[in-house]
Amino acid sequence: MSREQKLNLFRIIASLVLLVTAMLMGEEKPAYLWLCLASYAIVAYSVLWTALRNIAGGQVFDENFLMAVASLGAFFTGNYSEAVAVMVFYRIGELFEEIAVGKSRRSIAALMDIRPDHAVVLRDGVEQTVSPEQVRVGEHIVIRPGERIPLDGVVCDGTTTVNTSSLTGESLPADKTVGDTVISGCVNISGLVTVEVKSEFAESTVSKILEMVENSAEKKTRSESFITRFARYYTPCVVIAAVLLALIAPLFFAQPWNEWINRALIFLVVSCPCALVVSVPLSFFGGIGGASKLGILIKGSSYLEALSKADTVVFDKTGTLTEGSFTVTAVHPESMSEEELLSIAACAESYSTHPIAESIIKAHGRDIDKTRIGGIKELAGRGLEAEIDGQLIYVGNYRLMEEVGAKWLPCEHIGTIVHVALKNEYLGHIVISDEIKSDAKRAIKALGECGVKRTVMLTGDMKQVGEAVSKELGLSETYTELLPGDKVEVLEKLLSQEDGKHTLVFVGDGINDAPVLTRADLGIAMGALGSDAAIEAADVVLMDDKPSKIAVAIKLARKTMRIVRENIAFSLGVKGVVLLLGAAGYANMWFAVFGDVGVLIIAIINAMRALDTRRLRG
Repeated sequence: MSREQKLNLFRIIASLVLLVTAMLMGEEKPAYLWLCLASYAIVAYSVLWTALRNIAGGQVFDENFLMAVASLGAFFTGNYSEAVAVMVFYRIGELFEEIAVGKSRRSIAALMDIRPDHAVVLRDGVEQTVSPEQVRVGEHIVIRPGERIPLDGVVCDGTTTVNTSSLTGESLPADKTVGDTVISGCVNISGLVTVEVKSEFAESTVSKILEMVENSAEKKTRSESFITRFARYYTPCVVIAAVLLALIAPLFFAQPWNEWINRALIFLVVSCPCALVVSVPLSFFGGIGGASKLGILIKGSSYLEALSKADTVVFDKTGTLTEGSFTVTAVHPESMSEEELLSIAACAESYSTHPIAESIIKAHGRDIDKTRIGGIKELAGRGLEAEIDGQLIYVGNYRLMEEVGAKWLPCEHIGTIVHVALKNEYLGHIVISDEIKSDAKRAIKALGECGVKRTVMLTGDMKQVGEAVSKELGLSETYTELLPGDKVEVLEKLLSQEDGKHTLVFVGDGINDAPVLTRADLGIAMGALGSDAAIEAADVVLMDDKPSKIAVAIKLARKTMRIVRENIAFSLGVKGVVLLLGAAGYANMWFAVFGDVGVLIIAIINAMRALDTRRLRG
């Protein structure tokens, strides 16, 4: 609890002590009025001052104005204890709101703690402590055990263990040695390491994540926007209704003024919209904060609302449902040795950073003589053309073989088949396999259990490979042999089948799936630790490689939306009943206090449930 909150709590307690003393003393005692005035002054002065300041600034109709008018009106009609009670319980509601918002902010702040305080950079052999923003790409930084990694880079000296829990929500540490990538925001646990910086602080993983979280409040949901507009018009309307309630009966039907003014004041107290204005944004804020603790970063409450409606989930295969770490499992040459076929393919792939190319080079296992290579040309969606030892070599899929007139042979092995041809002479093929992620099958099952009706996979792999993966995972549909542009076309087709009431979610690794991520109703990038493209393109970012987190994110979004609907229905329902009872003369000021502050406190407590993610962990 902050110092200001403690001071407010002290004021509330002091005011309650004076109020209870006055009520025990009895209304007939002379000190009764003075004790009530003192009690009122302690808790009401800030509300009255805020109301006056807002009126002077042109903002008349807000909760401060309603509380000021209602409590002062109660004083002038002789309801002294009720006037004080209105203000005391209103301030109790405010205190609950401050504590609840503070708790939500601390959840977000826990993520904000990934911001590094400093970096130790080596310059001319001397260690200098500077801010991360002052370190340039290519410089070397020293990271000691217990320190937070300030910038993205590659370990160039030393070995250590890194804790990524602040980004992924997972407690299992990762070992790092020379050549491994380390990500800003993680904590160095065990060893001293020297890291070569690969990106400036403004472009680092931690900077992009912090920017995303800080901007998340700007993306409001329809529910939040509705509540904001509702409060803007609702408050003036209830003030006018209260005035009419106070005037019509005494002026036209000779009713007693005091009774109808009292009913109007009760009407004002009950009508305060703070339960809605506070609890709805707080619910979304709690949902986003709870997700961040699980390593699920949601860019705004509008995306949280969209996620709750997820009905179709479309997956990219490589790196999303599979590990994306390819291994050569078979080499089938036609007229040469396996080593010669691998050598030709490795030379052709030597300038590519694609995982398939890297697996071929790794399987070759020898240094590549770059003087053999005359030139390389990428052929989108088919492979590449290379000049090796003065001869034209084609390496790619069966489409490329058909295009150049090479008579390729099918393969019974399950995996990605890379064919090799010399002009139109078929040289053989290499089989590359990609393992399915350990929890991918459980993830698809969990999506079905939480109400997702369709699970679809898009892949550029051959039909045989794609269908084998799809069958093992239990997917609804699979589209195979897709070129990069084909994925967007298939997604457009799937979107056209939606009825507008549901959300189509695309899940990819975020590196080469940006066009599809941005076209879907909602884009989820997973395994995004260190991927700038993922953080930029997606609406929801999963910081680890677990597909099971998708079902967790959907469940959390639905829980948050359920809480929002509960608060809206409960607040409007109770207020509607109490308003009618107050206008009809069946509710007194104490009942009105419950209709306002009691509803507010209950709605806030309900909203805080969005922060509880213990039952949602995947």
